[in-house]
Order: sequence, then C-alpha cells, then structure tokens
Amino acid sequence: MRMQSSFCRKLFTSSPHLTPIQLPSPNETHLWYVKPNEVKSEALLEKYMEILSPTEKENVLRMAGDEHKKTALLSRTLVRTTIARYQISSHVDPRSLKFRKNNYGKPEVEWQHSDHWQSPPLHFNMSHTNSLVACGVTGGSPIGIDVEEKQRAVKNNILSLARRYLSGPEFEFLSSINDSEAQHQEFIKLWTMKEAYVKALGVGFSGSPFKTFTLRFRPSSERSSLVNLNSDYKALETAVDQQDHPQKIMSCWQFALIELDGSHYAAICTKKGCVTEVKLVNQ
Repeated sequence: MRMQSSFCRKLFTSSPHLTPIQLPSPNETHLWYVKPNEVKSEALLEKYMEILSPTEKENVLRMAGDEHKKTALLSRTLVRTTIARYQISSHVDPRSLKFRKNNYGKPEVEWQHSDHWQSPPLHFNMSHTNSLVACGVTGGSPIGIDVEEKQRAVKNNILSLARRYLSGPEFEFLSSINDSEAQHQEFIKLWTMKEAYVKALGVGFSGSPFKTFTLRFRPSSERSSLVNLNSDYKALETAVDQQDHPQKIMSCWQFALIELDGSHYAAICTKKGCVTEVKLVNQ
C-alpha cells in the first residue's frame, strides 16, 4: 500500500450542498480527519447537530461532559458529510443518509435501492480519540481503521498488558525492546494495527480477540515502520497468523501505519490487491 498526501484545511460546511468528489479508485483509500480542538464555533456545532438523525442527537446529548459530546458530534458529522461528498448520484443530502450495523456492530450505509439505481461499492470505517476523529473510505475493499494518540497514557505496565492481551510472539517482540519509550511506541502501533484488522474483518473484538492472531512484519530495506507524510513510501509488509486457522496465514490483508500531524498514529487495513494508495484529507 502506498500513500499520497492531499491536504485540505477547510472544515466541513453546514450546508447540505457539499463539493462533490469522485469515489476512491480501486487502488485508493481516502482518509478524512478533523481535530476537535480546531472546531471552536458554537454556532457551527449547532449547525452540525442539525445534520444528525434523532437517534444520533440523543446519543450525543447522552454523553457525559462537553468534550465527549463534541467528539461524538464531530464523528457523526464527519461520516455523513464525507459520504455525501462522493458522486454517488446527482446529489446526496448528508441528512438523508441511513445507517445500519452488521451482526457484530460494524456500521454500514443503508442504501435506498431501486430498479434504476445500483448501490455504489463504497466502504467506510470510523475511529476517534478525544483529540482526533477519522473516517476511511474505499471504493471496493472492506476497510478497518484505528487512530491513537502517540502519547496515549497506559495505566499498567506495557509487558503486563501485552502478556494479557497480545499473542506470544508479539509479547516476545515487545520484551526484546529495552528502551521504555520505544517499547511504549511499538505497543501503541501494534495495538492500533490489530484494532484496524479486527474492524476490517467486521467481527468485533469478541469475534477475533487480539490473542488469537499475530501480526508478523516481513524484513524490509526500510527501517522505519511509518509512512512519512512528506514522502511516498511502501507501507508495512505484514502477514497475519490466525491461531484458529493454523494451517493458513491470513495474507489477504494489507496495512498502512501513518503518523498524523506528529501526534497520532492511524492504522489502515484493507484487502490485499485492492488498495495501493492512501490519500489524506484534513477536514
């Protein structure tokens, strides 16, 4: 998977008439993101609330604390305005979009089918922290994304968490790192990628617990495991060993690990052969 950086500093508009863009090509992932602390206008936030469905509004208002309310509001607004931008038909009002969840809770667009219109091959996935909200979109491949703060606080000892939640080989990998900060960073990156993989499968954490699979990184001439936003690098050469299918390496998935604004990691997992580029858009 390769990445091309493409930044847009404008925040999403409250208008239902969004500038249309083309669906991602079969070899692209579009990653849209916004930082809640950059959205300061209360009037704008009120406009965003008007885009949400009644259930979404209730869920936002149910959140404890203004920070969590704001993050939830921006998350739902981002997914609605992002999907509505794509040239799916002549015009899509973000208010009109309907969503459903699969049996494991992964959200999907519930397209309104008709005899004269076929639903587009659009897949999306969301992730957020209190400091960043992201939405990944593909034009054909299932996708899972996860974002985490690089300096995310970890309450317990890293190796204690790794022993409890990660696979044996992953625990051994982290145990081999003597520097505590490097160990912390590798744990965050590994956790973020595993989250993205589980979300791409669409089966939830209970359907594929972290201990049941191992991410193995193939040798690479590139020492760094990160995609540099100022360059164009190949992403991680990664295989997934699934313990409940020991005879088969789950090699049909590919990963990109991206550093956003120097403060966050974003992991993207898609079907191998479907996506080769990641385009970033800062909303």
